[in-house]
Parts: sequence; structure tokens; C-alpha cells
Amino acid sequence: MSNLIKNMKGDRAIWFAVGLLALFSFMPIYSASTNLVYVVESATSTNSILFKHAALLFLGFIILYVVHKIPYRYFSGGSVLMLPLVFLLLLFTLTQGNEIGGANASRWIRIPFVGIGFQTSTLAGLVLMTYVARYLAKNKENEILFKESLWQLWLPVGAVLILILPANFSTTAIIFCMILMLTFLGGYPVKYILYIFGVGAVALTLFILTAKAFPDLMPNRVDTWISRVENFSDKNAEEAYQVEKAKIAIATGGIPGRGPGKSVQKNFLPQSSSDFIYAIIVEEYGLIIGGIGVVLVYFFLLFRIMMVAKKAQTIFATLLVVGVGFPIIFQALINMAVATNLFPVTGQTLPLISSGGTSIWMTCFAIGMILSVSSAKDESPNEIEHDNPLNVLHEAID
Repeated sequence: MSNLIKNMKGDRAIWFAVGLLALFSFMPIYSASTNLVYVVESATSTNSILFKHAALLFLGFIILYVVHKIPYRYFSGGSVLMLPLVFLLLLFTLTQGNEIGGANASRWIRIPFVGIGFQTSTLAGLVLMTYVARYLAKNKENEILFKESLWQLWLPVGAVLILILPANFSTTAIIFCMILMLTFLGGYPVKYILYIFGVGAVALTLFILTAKAFPDLMPNRVDTWISRVENFSDKNAEEAYQVEKAKIAIATGGIPGRGPGKSVQKNFLPQSSSDFIYAIIVEEYGLIIGGIGVVLVYFFLLFRIMMVAKKAQTIFATLLVVGVGFPIIFQALINMAVATNLFPVTGQTLPLISSGGTSIWMTCFAIGMILSVSSAKDESPNEIEHDNPLNVLHEAID
């Protein structure tokens, strides 16, 4: 164990924040699991849910440890290699995906032999952010021509987002916004960003009109988006039930909280261990420890991510850290905003705390990439910002 700790490289504060969130997650997950056992009856015992969560976190930290040992420059060429695979996975998911936990969309595939669901859009977001960071770093010193960038940058991005959109609008919107943010920070011309934003708005409008005109192609998806926005302002809407229960949980928790395991609303919230776990945390641990405390840990993680990005010695490293790090914090803020009724329901989990293997694994993968950058020593500022993907493949084979 001591040797393992000695071999943990990179920003120690990030290791601490990630470990703190992971350890803390066991208590609200175990508490909220009674809903799945006694109300939903989708599990046999609370211990089995806790064991599954522990196994998912353990595998997540293995992913984190392995990834943080990989020199970050390999992620550049790796993103190019992964794009075709991501495209095929998304296509397969769109046509053959499963519904899990009552989700009204085919956004999951089953991992063979283990029976665990995997949300391919989460992997796609990570690959896309790395690919965009690669493109921006490669062209940092060059004049960017809009027509060329359409083929080299926006065509792959658009193709992937189009495949995510039918089953998961919120994830598509988050990835698109994060990509626009990254291109802005990476020096992509603002007027071109506005063009792309306009194209995205037009594409979304055409998609909605098409789905309305041919409802059998994508049953219920557009209606679900519209109803969530409408229910956000309609307090009497039937679908606003879970938001109201989350608000009750937060209100009854007050400043001191009911105490660990003593949540009442966990028995009424359908997604108490995932989408609305923040409400359960506030109800049990109170406004200061549960509410503000969790927020502060995420902001501390954001601060350390920004420090790693600032100290990175290459353009690609800086953009990579921002590209894969900021979405973690953004997703956490959206999850907490939904629980406090500041944002419509999106289905986004609370990173490293909510149950769910895909979210845990991809978050750990992203953190591993950040730690890889922070552990890099003596990198030359003039180092090539991108690797030939064939070279990466050859090294992997060797």
C-alpha cells in the first residue's frame, strides 16, 4: 500500500478532493438504497447496492491510477484513434440501446458477461473534448480558416453530437457548450464560434420539427424535453413531483440536518441515489455540512484544476485540463441546480457521489488525464503539441 501511495503522482490536492468525495458517497448511497430495496424493489438488499457502489468506485480508481501514469501527449493521438470507435458505439447504442432505471431513451449498452450498463455518450464527450484540444493546440500559431475548420473540427464534432442528441439532449447541450467554451479559450475566432452556435440552434430546431412531424422515429423524446421545461415553471404539473420532493427534503433538513440515514424523502424520490442525491445529502447532513460543504469541495477541485492548467507547459496540456476538467464541475453544478429547482430536470448525476458506473469511470478517467498533466516534468515548451496517431498505435502494439 505504501508503494502504491508513493507512486501516486500529480497534484496531491486533487487526489485528496477526489478521495474525499468518493469516501463521502458511501453514506448517502447506503441511505438512499432503501428506496431501491423497499419501494422500487429493484434490488435485493442495501448491502448489495453498497457493495456494487464500492466495486464501481474501486474499478474507477484503478482507471484513474492507470490513466495518470500515461504521458498526457498520448491522449492527443489517442483521441483521433477513438473517434471512429465512439461513432460506431453511438450508432449501435442509438439502434440497439437499452432503457435502464426507467430512462425514456435508449442511451445504454450492456457490457458483456458483467451485465453492467455503459452510457456511451459520456465516453464520447471525453473523446471530443480531447480531440478539440488537439485541434486548437495544433493550429495555435496558424491562421484558422473557417472552411478548413469545418472539415477538420466541426464535422467530427457534429457527427458525434447528432448521434447523442436523439437519446440525450442534456448531455448533447453540455458537450456543445463546453466545446464552444474550449474553442473560445483556445483562440478560435469569436465570429466563427457565433456561426457555429447559429448552426447548432438551426440544427436543433430542424431536429425538433422533424421529431414532431414524424413522432414514430423518436417516440416521446421531444415531448419529454418540452414537458421538462414547462414543468419547471408549472408547480402543479404531475411530472414536477420529484422536484417538489427534493425541495421538501432540503427544507426539512434545515441547517443541522436529520442525521445520517434518517432521510424521509428518499422513500418518495424515484432517483434518490443518482439524479437527486444532493437533496438527500442536504436533508441528512444539513445546509452547512451537506449543502455548502459539498459545493466547496467541488469548487476546491475546480481551483486545483485551474492551477494545473495554469502551470502546464504546453498548449495542448492546458487545453486538455480545461476540456476534461471543467465539464466535471459544470455537471455537478447542474445536478445541484436541478435538486434546488434552479434548473429543469436533466438527468445529470453528481460526479463521484451518485451511483452509476459510467459516470464514476469517465470522471476518474478525466481526473487521471488531469493528474497526468500535473505530474509531467521537464516538458519542453516547444514540444510538438500532437502525436501522430499511427505512432501511438505502434507504441501500444510494441
